[in-house]
Amino acid sequence: MEGLALVTGAGNGIGRAISHRFVKDGARVLAVDIDDAALAALAGELGDRVVTAHCDVTDEASLESVAATAQSLGGLTAAVANAGRGTWSPVVDHTLDEWRAVLDLCLTGTFLTVKHAARVMHDGGSIVTIASLNAIQPAEGMSAYCAAKAGVAMFTKVAAMELGHRRIRVNGIAPGLVQTQLTGGFFSIPGMVEEFVENTAVGRFAQPEDIADAAAFLAGPESTFVSGTLMSVDGGAHTKRYPDLPRAFARMLEQQPDT
Repeated sequence: MEGLALVTGAGNGIGRAISHRFVKDGARVLAVDIDDAALAALAGELGDRVVTAHCDVTDEASLESVAATAQSLGGLTAAVANAGRGTWSPVVDHTLDEWRAVLDLCLTGTFLTVKHAARVMHDGGSIVTIASLNAIQPAEGMSAYCAAKAGVAMFTKVAAMELGHRRIRVNGIAPGLVQTQLTGGFFSIPGMVEEFVENTAVGRFAQPEDIADAAAFLAGPESTFVSGTLMSVDGGAHTKRYPDLPRAFARMLEQQPDT
């Protein structure tokens, strides 16, 4: 892999693993995040192969600044729109502010990343969006996240259509359960991970490097005829069912000691 790759949400988890993989494959990485301490740690790990910048992907001016940095470094050959997070709340209890926050980060942030990355990307480049198993498989209590990630999946197809004349490929990855800082809550709920694993065909959850492998393929020279796809990297979890989140949360509350 050659050239400069933009990775959002690069400080931790999947974004950090993708940054490491891209550098291993020969690219330079423009790593952006709102977590400055995590970016500093990443820079210490990757040295002069990485350039870091504070970036809030929900703020267009912030991404315009990142795009200008990319342009000054010679333009992009790849970009990964990775920043995102979820929340849990039944629809009837979901606050509007939290709904908007999830959609703003996961969906609007992806739109803004692709918009400004494409403007400074060389023809023939590659854009990868990070959707989710929840783009295709519903989960009770995760309406905002499911809606946002389904939107990412369809947005990816539209962007692939529009950028195809420049030979820019746009593809999405739909991870299942990945062990990261953001999914730590699932790992703290008794029985939750076991239920995920039971409903994953290959019988395990993922590590960030599993997703980085897929991103490296989609961003690299082996996938030059792949565009507009949503690649499920979930161990076959989409063939089964999503865990019963309300029951898991109820079980957790039952096990908490009385105060």
